Amino acid sequence: MGARILWTFPLASALLLAANASWQDKPISQWSKEDIRQILNDSPWGRTAKAGITRLEGEDQRREGGAMGQDHGVGFDGIKTTRPPGGAGQAIALHVRWETALPIRLAELKSDGMEPVSPGDGYSIAVYGVPGTFFKGDPKALGEPLRKDAVLRREGKKDVKPSRVEVFQREEGAVVVYVFPPSAEITKKDGHVEFSAQIGRIVLDQFFNLEEMQFQGKLEL
Repeated sequence: MGARILWTFPLASALLLAANASWQDKPISQWSKEDIRQILNDSPWGRTAKAGITRLEGEDQRREGGAMGQDHGVGFDGIKTTRPPGGAGQAIALHVRWETALPIRLAELKSDGMEPVSPGDGYSIAVYGVPGTFFKGDPKALGEPLRKDAVLRREGKKDVKPSRVEVFQREEGAVVVYVFPPSAEITKKDGHVEFSAQIGRIVLDQFFNLEEMQFQGKLEL
């Protein structure tokens, strides 16, 4: 996937999210706006993730690699190039959701103004908040360059590559949807799954704990 920036987070606190979620003890009809926000952005199926941004290459580096000018497209255009004080790497907040999980689909349907993205067949993971409000064209054509730089990882099993990637334009930014084949057969016994992707200069690694991804007594992905 090229240059990578790895961000680590306290796993123990993430595993407590489901236990502290008030919406789990309510009928779906009684979910509040705060419940919906929590399901979408702070639940076992939806995370607010910190992604790294790779350094912008200089013209000399580009020429040495046989390229002229800067790259353009999803994950390149709209990315700020300033570097924070102290030499720290740049970061960006994104929302990562398992679009095919029932709690996410229900929360999106109950959310005002939230238009669910089409998940397609298989496991769909969507990344919301990618900078840029000017990406036009066929969603599949926009997403195809991103397909090779994404993977689902599980311990002791082969990595799973997406069968399709689509990019949808929203007013608040782009949504990148990764569709992984159902033949991956993810189960609770896998323990956890890591979703890794590079979207232009954006590098994202997000862990999901499968033990926590239970809804109404069933693993929901």
